[in-house]
Amino acid sequence: MSAALTLAKPEHLTGLTALVAAFHAEENITMSADALTAGISPLLDGIPHGAAYLIGPPRAPIGYIVITFGWSVEFGGLDAIIDELYIRPGVRGRGIASEALIALPRALAGGGLRAIHLEVDRDNAAAVKLYRRAGFRERDRYMFMSKTL
Repeated sequence: MSAALTLAKPEHLTGLTALVAAFHAEENITMSADALTAGISPLLDGIPHGAAYLIGPPRAPIGYIVITFGWSVEFGGLDAIIDELYIRPGVRGRGIASEALIALPRALAGGGLRAIHLEVDRDNAAAVKLYRRAGFRERDRYMFMSKTL
């Protein structure tokens, strides 16, 4: 099974929306179909603030990664946050997510990216192990915090 990454484009909207809906169902994230489309479509239209990558064959993806871009003084420039990472349940445990996380920096290498961040549930041992294997480390004294506007 290949974890090849393909930059998602408008023609991938239907398939990507189905994958995102499946992920949101697993995570008990509730949003309307219109809100979901509004969150995904700009990424496929080339908005400079983020991107969505399909994992696996573009015609039948087995997952996706959504990243958003920002700027960090601490890290010296452009950084990214992995907003969502999803692999279909039937193909989990085969190293696909690890391969995708290793391929992602290569896919972004030409853009001057300085750091990639993510958020993970501290109690999700499998996810923590996955992210550590891919080179992510906890930052002492720091936690990811949010405020919805």
